[in-house]
Amino acid sequence: MGLLSDLFKRKDDEMLELPVEGEQMQQVMVRIETLRDFVDIDRIARLVKEGNIVFLKTRDLQRKDLGEFQNCMQKLKRVSNQFGFDLAGTEEGYLVVTPTFAKIAR
Repeated sequence: MGLLSDLFKRKDDEMLELPVEGEQMQQVMVRIETLRDFVDIDRIARLVKEGNIVFLKTRDLQRKDLGEFQNCMQKLKRVSNQFGFDLAGTEEGYLVVTPTFAKIAR
């Protein structure tokens, strides 16, 4: 049956050890990074795989080289799909990339 049935079968003077529910809280790092070019995508992916939430500044690259920015976004989308990251852009020129344990509410 389970924990409740075991509890009712015990005598009043017997001790029962209950399992502790909940996990030890781990720190989640929120990092602010800048996307400068295509090679930065591997670094960003590594940070997110390690459990970091990344706010990615993209506005400078968008203004400097739109083609490079689009290539970066294609690769970042592929990596996000492959590893289950959540990805969302903001109007202010940031991308938010989260690991699998965090989802972005839209």
